[in-house]
Amino acid sequence: MNIIEQSDDDLLAIANPMWDDLIRYSNEGEYGKFIRHFSYDLLFGLNEVEIGKQFAKSELTRNLDPNYDVLGLIRRNEHVTVLYRVRSTQRDGEWLGRMVLGYDKEQEVKIFGASIF
Repeated sequence: MNIIEQSDDDLLAIANPMWDDLIRYSNEGEYGKFIRHFSYDLLFGLNEVEIGKQFAKSELTRNLDPNYDVLGLIRRNEHVTVLYRVRSTQRDGEWLGRMVLGYDKEQEVKIFGASIF
């Protein structure tokens, strides 16, 4: 099955709990739990030194507001990008959150990309 064939509601039922986990474990600095839904390809390509610095030093990624808004879904090839409006508990303003989902080789939905701009 291709993930882009699923309805918005079905995709958000999968995506939002994963996004909740990313926010929670980013705020807590729990790297092992933060990456637990990442695809093998994403894990293989990560620079763990840079990720470690982010967890240790980034005011934004350690103070994300757990309340967010879903802005929309973008379907392309075999992946769906979910866009979120994200806020900080420490800094004024809004950020764009992005999470890319797809099926891995075992046909499980995994995160193939995640970022906050």
